[in-house]
Amino acid sequence: MNEAHRLEARVQLGWLAAAMVLGMVPWFSATVAAPGMTAQWRSSPASIAWVTIAVQLGFVVGTFVSAALLLSDRLRTRYLAASAASMASVATLLLLWRDINAVEAIGLRLITGVALAGVYPPGIKLAAGWWRERRGTAIGVLVGALTLGSAAPNLVRVMAATADWRSIIVAAGTASLLSAAIFAFAVREGPFHAPSARFDPRAIILVLRDRGVVLATAGYLGHMWELYAMWSSIGAFWLVMAARYDMSSSSAAGLAFLTIGAGALGCVVAGSVADRIGRPVVTIAAMAVSGACALAIGPSMSVSVAWVAFVAMVWGISIVADSAQFSAAVTELAPVQYVGTAITLQTCLGFLLTILTIRAVPVWADRWGWERAYMPLAIGPALGIVAMWILWRAERAQHT
Repeated sequence: MNEAHRLEARVQLGWLAAAMVLGMVPWFSATVAAPGMTAQWRSSPASIAWVTIAVQLGFVVGTFVSAALLLSDRLRTRYLAASAASMASVATLLLLWRDINAVEAIGLRLITGVALAGVYPPGIKLAAGWWRERRGTAIGVLVGALTLGSAAPNLVRVMAATADWRSIIVAAGTASLLSAAIFAFAVREGPFHAPSARFDPRAIILVLRDRGVVLATAGYLGHMWELYAMWSSIGAFWLVMAARYDMSSSSAAGLAFLTIGAGALGCVVAGSVADRIGRPVVTIAAMAVSGACALAIGPSMSVSVAWVAFVAMVWGISIVADSAQFSAAVTELAPVQYVGTAITLQTCLGFLLTILTIRAVPVWADRWGWERAYMPLAIGPALGIVAMWILWRAERAQHT
């Protein structure tokens, strides 16, 4: 890649990062707004959990359909992402409909999840099309952008003077619409973009026959067991801390934003390091740190707010630092004509798993208290480390 192409790749990465930040804001928007929304509906507290779970379930449905039909490999990727971001925007803004009830809102969140399945995996594929030598760094930037987008509703809540849930929904819907415009008018496919593939019902089987893809996906599943369970519940965790240490609810929202948002730094740094020393090593290190934090943050509650904040920031950085490297590994290991399908399949399985732990953490918190609620999340990183260690050994054997 010459200097002109390198500059263009950086510009495109900037546009992709902006589109990803804005496009992913709807993900946790209703989760942050849920207490106000459910109070208006006069529904049970269980509705709050389903507001989040519906997005995960919709994302699984969307990624499964996309993988089965090879949409990311058959359609113009940027137009697929633009259409999906527009759909997410509409589904989010419809939450403001005055006569909406809890069931209808959960249905709209399901549609939002389906739409976001057309934003995240295609965005990864677009980045892979511009970068080859530093692909891990580039995808790390994108996942960092996704992290900021996921954290953004907490920031909106802090900035909103009345903390009105409607302002969070308006901001999320508008952000996603801007994302669609960026995908449609600013983003382009790069020189390494995989050509569109013909529909092949055997594509998923071909992808899963690759041992490296299977191991990278297994590592990703261990990572996902932990990630969204923490992201979806850390706001509630900080509210408990706020009540215990006499802090305001806006302080709790701000700390939740910092906990999740800190992961953006981890994604970029991990990507840069992984491009030099290898993806398995970086993912193993990140999962070791995040698993330790899952075990430590609960017992830290009795120490001090400052100590809990430190553990939370380290957890926020490490818990998502490896995410991009699982995706980057799949783009390098999968058959070139089915890269989009391989990424989509990986994310489909990962987000299917998140439904279990998102629902489980509040149950564990009720049963054991927040001091122990996060501890079972360490199981995922432990198993993920095993998978990536096997992949690391296999890669070393190929190069010796």
